[in-house]
Amino acid sequence: MEKLVVIPTYNEKDNIREITEVVFGLNQGYHILVVDDSSPDGTGNIVRSLQRKYPGQLFLEERKGKLGLGTAYIHGFKWALANGYRFIFEMDADFSHSPYDLEKLYEACKWNHADVAVGSRYVRGGNVDNWPWNRNMLSKGGAFYTRLITWIPVKDPTAGFMCYRREVLATINLDEVTFVGYAFQIEMKFAAWKLGFKIKEVPITFTDRKLGVSKMNKGIVKEGILGVLSIQWQSMFKNYRHRVKNRFEEIAPLIQEQVVH
Repeated sequence: MEKLVVIPTYNEKDNIREITEVVFGLNQGYHILVVDDSSPDGTGNIVRSLQRKYPGQLFLEERKGKLGLGTAYIHGFKWALANGYRFIFEMDADFSHSPYDLEKLYEACKWNHADVAVGSRYVRGGNVDNWPWNRNMLSKGGAFYTRLITWIPVKDPTAGFMCYRREVLATINLDEVTFVGYAFQIEMKFAAWKLGFKIKEVPITFTDRKLGVSKMNKGIVKEGILGVLSIQWQSMFKNYRHRVKNRFEEIAPLIQEQVVH
């Protein structure tokens, strides 16, 4: 199996049907996994109803309680690896990430030698639409702060629109990823970079959600600020190069088996 889009949801009944229809309407062979944290608004029920229309293409994993964005993606990544997908995407349900940009991320990994493709607001051609000035400044300031502390060569390190080759997610020890908000996105890119994988930024236009309620809160911002310091501090005690060799030797037979089947 080739392409899986992981979409985490919590109270996304206003968006989940349309985002699903648009992704499948691309007719590019995408499958979708919705990881829903028991949304009280019935998001999971809507996905179940859509599964009858898209059998074998749309999947639902429901978790008990609101457990956080990062853990939802980790759950989805593990599911994707277990089911043999070669390219795993992460995308929001609220159309802040345009499904029409999925192919740009895919092409970066499939044909342009990227291991990780980042849908970036802050490279040439990238943009932000419909954001208040203070949110825009917070995001740009966070990106600058992250690069200053970690030296990561990514202009949009908090971006949440991504494509990973399966080898990347199989090599990163997902059980050691600790953050759940913005710092989760930084931690994943940082780990991939430290492990020697090639990251390519692809310009996108990020559009603020029009329906539903933003998940941004002070706790997420605080985690981002302190998390960056923690990520850099912990990296001083991790031999990433040694770990990638050992980890890849461990999972290489599994990858080969999945590709063959």
